[in-house]
Amino acid sequence: MTDPTAAPADEGLALQARGLVRRFGKMTAVAGIDLDVPRGTIFAILGPNGAGKTSLLRVLATLIAPDGGRASIMGHDLVREPQAVRASISMTGQFASLDEDLTGRENLLMLARLWGFGLRASRRRADELLAAFDLAGSARRQVKDYSGGMRRRLDIAASLIVTPGVLFLDEPTTGLDPSARQGIWRLIRQLAASGVTILLTTQYLEEADQLADRIMVMDHGRKIAEGTSRELKAATGSGFLHVTLADPAGLDAAERLLAQGLGGSVQRSAEGATLSVKVASAATAHAALAELIAAGHEPADFSVGQPSLDEVFFALTGASGTGGAR
Repeated sequence: MTDPTAAPADEGLALQARGLVRRFGKMTAVAGIDLDVPRGTIFAILGPNGAGKTSLLRVLATLIAPDGGRASIMGHDLVREPQAVRASISMTGQFASLDEDLTGRENLLMLARLWGFGLRASRRRADELLAAFDLAGSARRQVKDYSGGMRRRLDIAASLIVTPGVLFLDEPTTGLDPSARQGIWRLIRQLAASGVTILLTTQYLEEADQLADRIMVMDHGRKIAEGTSRELKAATGSGFLHVTLADPAGLDAAERLLAQGLGGSVQRSAEGATLSVKVASAATAHAALAELIAAGHEPADFSVGQPSLDEVFFALTGASGTGGAR
C-alpha cells in the first residue's frame, strides 16, 4: 500500500511535502501541510501572527524535526537525509547574521573559508558576490557603517557563497525603506531567473503580489488557500468598493455606514485614508456611495474593481495584515 504521507518523486519539483506536522506541546504550529514547489520559482507564504509560517520554514530547513508527514528537498528526504538537504539549501532569517566589526568583504571571505574554499577561491567568490550585489564600492567598510538595505544585500550574498538549490528568505525586507525594498526585489527575481528556488515569508502583501509565482495562505497552522495572485483574487468572487473621503475626520462614521449598508467588514488602508468593502455589483456600490454622500461624507476618490491581495487575505483569514507571522 502506498504511504499517503509520502511526497511523490518528481524531478521537476524543488520541494515536496505531504501532511507535514509540527507541534509545540499542546499547540500544533504546522497542521498537515502539503506543498509542491517547482524548481526556479518564487513561492510566498502568507499568514497572520501565529499562523505557523516561520515554524514551517524551520522544519523545512532541518532546524527542527517534523512530528509527522514527509518532505523532500531537491530529491533528498528531510528526515532520512538531513545532511544532503542542508547541502542543498540556504536560509536568511529576519535579522542580518553578520559580524558588524568586519568589513563586507571580510565577512564573505570568512564564510567562504568556513565552507572549505581555498584562500584564492574565497577571494574570487567574495569579489563576485560583492559585484553582483552592488557592494564592491563598500567592500572595505565595516558592516556597522552599512545602511539597512546594504546589510540585507550582504546577508543574502552571504547565503549564496555556495549557490543553493532552495533559498529560504524569512521576511527579507522587514524594516527597509521602499527604495531598498525594490533593490532586494530585483535581486530575488534575478536569483529565481538563475534557477534558484525561493521560498519566502513576508509581512508585505505587495511583496508577495509583485514577486511570487504562487502564494500559500496559512492560518492556525493550516493551508487555507494556494494559487497565483490572480487565482486568489478571483476566488473571492466579488468586487471591492474603495472610497477615499475628502474629509478624513468622517472616516469612523463612513466606516460604520458602509458596514451597515453592505453587511460586510470594512478595511482601512495602511495609511488609514481609504475604506474598502466587498460589493456584489456596481449597482450596490453606487447605492452605497449615494448613502455616504447623503450623510455628508463626500468622496475625494472612489473605484470599484478586483480585490487587492490585502483584501483577499482579509477575506480568507479575517486579519487585516500579516505582521510577522510565526
